[in-house]
Amino acid sequence: MEAIARGLEGVVVTETRLSHVDGERGELLIGGFPVEELAPHATFEEVLYLLWYGRLPDESERAALHRELAAQRALPVTCRALLRDAARHGSEPMDSLRMGVATLSLADPCPGDTSHAAQVHRAVGLVARFATLVAAHWRRIHNLEPVPPRADLGHVANYLYMLNGEEPAPAVVRALETYFNTVVDHGMNASTFTARVIASTESDMVSALVGAVGALKGPRHGGAPGPALDMVFEIRERAARSGRPLVEEADKRVREIVAGGGRLMGFGHRVYKVRDPRAEVLGAAAVRLFDGDADVALYNDALVVEDTVLHVLHELKPGRRIETNVEFYTALLLHGVGLDTALFTPTFAAARAGGWSAHVLEQFEENRLIRPASVYVGEHRHWMPGPERVAM
Repeated sequence: MEAIARGLEGVVVTETRLSHVDGERGELLIGGFPVEELAPHATFEEVLYLLWYGRLPDESERAALHRELAAQRALPVTCRALLRDAARHGSEPMDSLRMGVATLSLADPCPGDTSHAAQVHRAVGLVARFATLVAAHWRRIHNLEPVPPRADLGHVANYLYMLNGEEPAPAVVRALETYFNTVVDHGMNASTFTARVIASTESDMVSALVGAVGALKGPRHGGAPGPALDMVFEIRERAARSGRPLVEEADKRVREIVAGGGRLMGFGHRVYKVRDPRAEVLGAAAVRLFDGDADVALYNDALVVEDTVLHVLHELKPGRRIETNVEFYTALLLHGVGLDTALFTPTFAAARAGGWSAHVLEQFEENRLIRPASVYVGEHRHWMPGPERVAM
């Protein structure tokens, strides 16, 4: 019998210049740059330009992309009506995002144009409108009118403005921009692979990103940041009720989860066998953020929980190499910038749309259908007319 690469683990399906993940060494390159060098310093516009064009922009190119993103933030009328209906039905943010993205073909002035320039223009429009979609739905489900985008604000600052109706503080923008840059792309993950499979059929970019959103919605891929923070809050509450030290309650809770066969969200990764480099970047961003106006007590308590989890895991699962992953500090950082946990995965999607669109552009250039094989394990049967069949 042929060897089966379940989950396609270890199977190389293409070449890419967009990102490189080295799980053994704990390294992540975005467009050739170590994530720890790029993410804390670049604007999201610069990172988008890097992914779409293969190099960092000069100042005039960055300003031009800023203007193009700002010009394409408005949603089609049909999309706005859909978001109103979705909110009335209590739709979850990721469901509304998936449905909303599907309507963005209506904003395409030349849907039949498949030139590279037209595809890049679509990528800009999709990334611009992802943020508007998430913010508009969030306000709708809280019985608030959507806030129109502002052309003078950068992409990340405008996203926060559309969510809250107030211009965000520079420190908050920098923290969230670091997050967007950190998670914009990450190798051939499930949602990116989904987008590339769809693009390989010569379907359109909107369809590819709708598929990517569907893949990201699954808790095995994009749904872990909220539960990672919930665990910290749960342990804090247990400590407050019992009067015991936080570290003691953390130790007790972690052992309960492990004994029950549960998963510790924010720890362990299928690719990284050492500490996730994105956790390092977001941890440093959280330090800067929580040194300002954010909840410093929560940050300190999260560090206690992290240290305790790692200590217990190393004791109970020796040799398993389970370390902190990106979700733990994602949860802490996004909470620090004022986002509700229900916004964590949609915000991830708003950032990752940059990487998805860049991969779709690469796949269009490759122009080869992704068509893996499978091993048949069923029976070999022979047809018999109904009256002659014998129940098996």
